[in-house]
Amino acid sequence: MRFRDFHINIKIRIIESFLSHAVGGMVFPFMAIYLAAHFSAKLTGALLIVNVIIGALTNFIGGYYADLIGRKKLMVTAEVARFFAFTVMAMVNSPWLQMPILTFFMMTVNSICWGLAGPAGQAMLIDVSTPEQRKFMFSISYWATNFSIAIGSILGGFFFKSYFFELLCATSVAALIVALMVIFFIKESLVKTDEVQKPMAHPFGMISVYKRVLKDRVFVLYFIAGTLIFTMEMHLTNYIGIHLSNDMPKQKLFAWVVDGINTLGILRTLNTVLVVLTSLFAVRMITRFKDRNALLFGLILFVVGYSVISYTTNIWLLLISMVVATIGEVVRVPIEENYMAAIPPEDARSSYMAVSGLNFNGASLITSLFVTISAFLSPLWMSIAILGVGAMGIFIYVSILPQLESRKAEAEKAFKSVS
Repeated sequence: MRFRDFHINIKIRIIESFLSHAVGGMVFPFMAIYLAAHFSAKLTGALLIVNVIIGALTNFIGGYYADLIGRKKLMVTAEVARFFAFTVMAMVNSPWLQMPILTFFMMTVNSICWGLAGPAGQAMLIDVSTPEQRKFMFSISYWATNFSIAIGSILGGFFFKSYFFELLCATSVAALIVALMVIFFIKESLVKTDEVQKPMAHPFGMISVYKRVLKDRVFVLYFIAGTLIFTMEMHLTNYIGIHLSNDMPKQKLFAWVVDGINTLGILRTLNTVLVVLTSLFAVRMITRFKDRNALLFGLILFVVGYSVISYTTNIWLLLISMVVATIGEVVRVPIEENYMAAIPPEDARSSYMAVSGLNFNGASLITSLFVTISAFLSPLWMSIAILGVGAMGIFIYVSILPQLESRKAEAEKAFKSVS
């Protein structure tokens, strides 16, 4: 299977997503620093929380309307608005004008754009792909996202402080290119039917749609399991980061002496580099095995790897464990996405994707609670608790694997009957 065999929407979506994440990675990871420099720390925290909440709420709206009016309309609206937001941010952070409060509002507009376009873009990938293409497609998408974020973070780290205006001008140009790509090359993939139009008939259509999503037991369990597994990785920048910073003694790594903070940066870099280097190779390897077996293999490596990282302070054991966890990550992610593609009914794909996108928010809440709990538990018990959460996620996956396989088989059968 080759990239050129994909539908034009998939090609453009992967390229567009690469540019969007690179642009976002140059600016938004550093915006807390910007806000803290212009507002108090307390107000900065409140502003960031508001930003996250608005983005999450918009995610539901985007998922609902993408199933009603079409994927492309939502994506075009979001990308044009994102270009407008970056342009205004550049204008109000120029040598001639400084308006931090308007900068924050444009950050919020960008969060709204991600909420509008995210579920539509994910549903579009499923709309125009075949079951045989999806693991490879999701693997390429995952690789592109990680690579773009890495590039964006590096460029942002170099230019954010001294060349903020020029950086915003560059991101505005990139956002314009993305908007033009979506407008002129993306094709609408939503097939409208009478069934899709029904939720528009009454004012509480959105509520009824999401009630339907939440009544899907397999999906809800899949979402819970995915959230629990995702917490393993998010502990790295929460509890694990604090643990390494406070408890890790200085150690020698080749010719360098590193402490806990240095090690955290090394682990994150190692993870990103390994994902970029191995994800495309991994998907070709896992096609030789049954999805359920490969998924369980990846999950076990991922959970065990991060559990060890959460406990040890030995630099070499930390590095080995990160390699193990990353191998598990590149194996499990495309398979998880492939199963997810088979779960939603055709007329509610974006709505399901909107709820699925809340994995990040749920995992953030859990990892924040673990930071609080760490004040009362020893590192050993914290690691046992982290391992327990990961094991619970694996157990839930195992319990619904027969239903997931059934839905995947039904989706493949339905696709063959249509084609």
